[in-house]
Amino acid sequence: MTAYLVLAVVMIGLSGTALVLRRHPMIKLLAVNLMGIGIFLWLIAGAHTAQVTDSVPHALVLTGIVVAVSATAFGLALLVKQKELEQAGEGDD
Repeated sequence: MTAYLVLAVVMIGLSGTALVLRRHPMIKLLAVNLMGIGIFLWLIAGAHTAQVTDSVPHALVLTGIVVAVSATAFGLALLVKQKELEQAGEGDD
């Protein structure tokens, strides 16, 4: 269990660093996704304590995965639209 928690903290830390230091929007979107995966891993690793497994964090992670996929699709759609508008603006000069 501690290995999963360490991995989760490393994933959150590295993705937070990439989110702050990188400028490209696609890399920022991937960093947010990786941070979400780290948080999901942290919740799942913390759900198992002693002999009892708590099912609430598992339900939260499942819901979070659905929200993360939809937010990623929305972010990708925004990036595509931004690229189209940038290319259309270059032709006006």
